[in-house]
Amino acid sequence: MSLSARLVRNATVLVDVGDVTFLVDPMFSSPGENPPVPNTPNDRRNPLVAMPKVDVSHDAVVVTHRHQDHWDEAAREAVDTDVPLFCQPADADAFVEEGFTDVRPVDEVATFAGVEIHRTPGRHGHEQLAEDMGPVSGFVFEGDESVYVAGDTVWYDAVAETLDRFDLDLVVLNGGAARFVEGDPITMGVEDVAAVREATTAEVTVVHMEAINHCLLSREELRSSTEDVHVPEDGERVTL
Repeated sequence: MSLSARLVRNATVLVDVGDVTFLVDPMFSSPGENPPVPNTPNDRRNPLVAMPKVDVSHDAVVVTHRHQDHWDEAAREAVDTDVPLFCQPADADAFVEEGFTDVRPVDEVATFAGVEIHRTPGRHGHEQLAEDMGPVSGFVFEGDESVYVAGDTVWYDAVAETLDRFDLDLVVLNGGAARFVEGDPITMGVEDVAAVREATTAEVTVVHMEAINHCLLSREELRSSTEDVHVPEDGERVTL
């Protein structure tokens, strides 16, 4: 069995567990097709960069939550409506309403082609802002080897508990320190990533960077401020 994660762009990642490929959080819009995230300090249309030339063929789709930078209109149009689509229970009805016929909400754990898919908690920001952002989830894909895709979350006790619970080989974090004009970041910044690095012996990879207007932490800033953390470019594959 082999394990790899290939960053497409932003939080769109292809996760290979053995012979099974999961397309996580597809966002396929062309540059500037969507408006800026409102109430943010960098008023540029999204996405900021083009899709790389990557084969996004997949066996199943996993959506951590339905914010536009994780599931957009272009993805809705491109993804086959009969694909197995795993999501958090709160989002299942919306996918069905969009015409998807094999929606599989994950309460705690599901199985697909021999891979166990565990849904894990997330906190999309701090205090009241996290509540306002709505529910978010991460997912652990467990075969002979295991990868944790944390989703849009900051470092907090449930992330630490997930790292302790599973025998992980690879951890994929959403970085960028995304933020609004007011309040603390709603995705991981340098301190969050460093906390994860200290808490696990798994390979740590950080995505969700330099593609959406409110992600203000650059790849170079993160690389220069952390150790033993991989920060891939769009299209790059991390293989164990």
